[in-house]
Amino acid sequence: MTLAPHASVGAAMAAICVRGIGAWAIGTPDWASMRAVARGEAQPAADASKKPAPTLLPPNERRRAPDSVLLALQVAQAACAAANADPAVTPSIFASTHGDLAITDATCRTLADVPTDISPTRFHNSVHNAAAGYWTIGVGCHAASTALSAYRASFAQGLLEAAMQLDAGAPQVLLVAYDSAASGPLAAVSSSEGMLGVALLLDRGAAPGLQLTLTLQAGTAPSLQPGVLRDIAGGNAMAPALALIDAIANERASCLLPAGQDLALHLGLAHG
Repeated sequence: MTLAPHASVGAAMAAICVRGIGAWAIGTPDWASMRAVARGEAQPAADASKKPAPTLLPPNERRRAPDSVLLALQVAQAACAAANADPAVTPSIFASTHGDLAITDATCRTLADVPTDISPTRFHNSVHNAAAGYWTIGVGCHAASTALSAYRASFAQGLLEAAMQLDAGAPQVLLVAYDSAASGPLAAVSSSEGMLGVALLLDRGAAPGLQLTLTLQAGTAPSLQPGVLRDIAGGNAMAPALALIDAIANERASCLLPAGQDLALHLGLAHG
């Protein structure tokens, strides 16, 4: 895996500020409920049947969009709203470990059995930047959009990419990290359960606000600690993001994220 430029091991990067947070998992359909669950102040909602329902898509598009896209757009919209940011002018980064494995599985089965039955709608939703495409069209955004994947390091590499773009002069950057459930034979080699999405609206502004200092270091990040967050979304491919969610919710001073082979991203948190 190639590291983002200037992301040197051992060197702390300039702090970035979290201005808005969006989050969604089954039982915690927004940041407020996920934060309360992480703090032990509430339990996940009993109704686990709800799906993300971003309001920026017309009903017809919402019906055509796969769950992974609905998830990404839901948290992206929430983070922008929380930060009072204009999504039409904000660069975005969409990080997903696998993309949509359910669509990949269905496409592979169709190719093996009846190739002529490939669905054009399913095919255009199978690309890794599908969510980014729906987002930029839905909000009318002409700013740069990036789609990336780095397996378990996807969230950490998304944060590094955001920091690089801010360092290069972007006034704000929207990071959207999400994964949905795997299915079929792919689930045995690319495991992911349920849905988890986290979005952060980031800038280089000063306090007040949550400040993150990023330091890439040699080593490995620990597994997610037992708790309710791990119970509701620990099996999802984007589960590494829960370490930061827990640290923000409980006002911890730091956390570690997997950032690649023998690499970890240390995040120092200053709660403004």
